[in-house]
Amino acid sequence: MDFLMQIATQLLNGVQYGVLLFLLAAGLTLVFGIMSFVNLAHGSLYMLGAYFSALGYEYGGNFAWAVISALAGCAVVGMALERLVIARLYRRDHLDHVLATFGLVLFFNELVRIIFGPQPYFLPLPAILEGTVDIFGISYPAYRLAIIVTGLLVAAGSQWMINGTRLGMLIRAGAVNPGMIGALGINIRLLNGLLFAIGAVLAGLAGVMAGPILSIQSGMGEPVLIATLVVIVIGGIGSIRGALYAALIVGIADTMGRAFLPQLFRTLMDRETATAAGPAVASMLVYVLMAVVLAVKPNGLFPAGGK
Repeated sequence: MDFLMQIATQLLNGVQYGVLLFLLAAGLTLVFGIMSFVNLAHGSLYMLGAYFSALGYEYGGNFAWAVISALAGCAVVGMALERLVIARLYRRDHLDHVLATFGLVLFFNELVRIIFGPQPYFLPLPAILEGTVDIFGISYPAYRLAIIVTGLLVAAGSQWMINGTRLGMLIRAGAVNPGMIGALGINIRLLNGLLFAIGAVLAGLAGVMAGPILSIQSGMGEPVLIATLVVIVIGGIGSIRGALYAALIVGIADTMGRAFLPQLFRTLMDRETATAAGPAVASMLVYVLMAVVLAVKPNGLFPAGGK
């Protein structure tokens, strides 16, 4: 019975991690899939969202200020980045995108280290979510459950925005034929800037949600960016639905692998070998999963075109 409870708890942890990945992947897949822009600095926006939330909490003294600061700060940084840097690169190839945004990663890492110092920051849990919630006999942290609910609401809202609103229609049309959209009197530069800002806001939301459960420090965006890119590849570039499903798959696979593979290896081999091999194989699991998906469906599980 205890083992089943452990499996259920780790399953919920996997869903929570997957939802955090989705908050990052949703913005990145929109920019990559619709604007055809490779933005490696997306992880830096996640990091900035976490730092903005820490500043907001210090100023306002509550979690609401932290959320407002993270979203507003990342929206401003996103629009400024798009206007000053990204807009100049749209007509360049993807290698230029990678080089330029990798430079931005280094710039933002050093900037926060200069401003905030090398020491990590920690964001307190909101008082209303400090306890636990009973889920079918499982005592689960209320804040982690709130992350899951927030991510699902963002998924529903993003899907509605892209497929059910005039803004979404313009964004999709602008990705296919920006010249025609411009001829109809739509400001395509403003549209691109707005889309990039939406992606930045989603990254900032992921940062503020991660703040109370992870340390806030320079460079925190790079590891999660790698996992986010795996999510986009598995789900299908440009697909919000694919990003959600793939994020849940990756989150659950990674969490369950890290929790149970070392235990499984200890039953199959000597303890010293299992201790070394278990975590290594667990960390490789999502990449093996990505390779299998690409071998079967090169465009991802749920590509934006539906093919």
